[in-house]
Amino acid sequence: MDPRLKQAAESGSIDELYTLIDENPYILENIDAVPFVTTPLHVAAASGNIPFAKEMLNLKPSFARKLNTKGYSPLHLAVNMDQNEFVRRMIWLGGLARVKGRNGITPFHLLAQKGNADLVARCLRGSPE
Repeated sequence: MDPRLKQAAESGSIDELYTLIDENPYILENIDAVPFVTTPLHVAAASGNIPFAKEMLNLKPSFARKLNTKGYSPLHLAVNMDQNEFVRRMIWLGGLARVKGRNGITPFHLLAQKGNADLVARCLRGSPE
């Protein structure tokens, strides 16, 4: 991934994202072509940058289910990094809490292992609220 794109995802700079897209309209497509890769959505999830993540989901919804080279989706990373607000907003989107990662573990499993009763309950209800 272009280091500038990684920095934009870490800092949450949507303006920088579009500057990079203007420079190379295929920047996100090139990332998506790789079967296992850290996407800008992975970086935003680990950093808890919700507005950037929403923009990325609008542009490339496929990134939400993509696993990185360690076998984790963006939601797996958000759970692991205790980005609870990010998790709260994303768990109910398109079954993302049930995306199987490394060893068949889902973000839902990770939430249960961490003992986060509120987020586990939200997953079970399938509720965005």
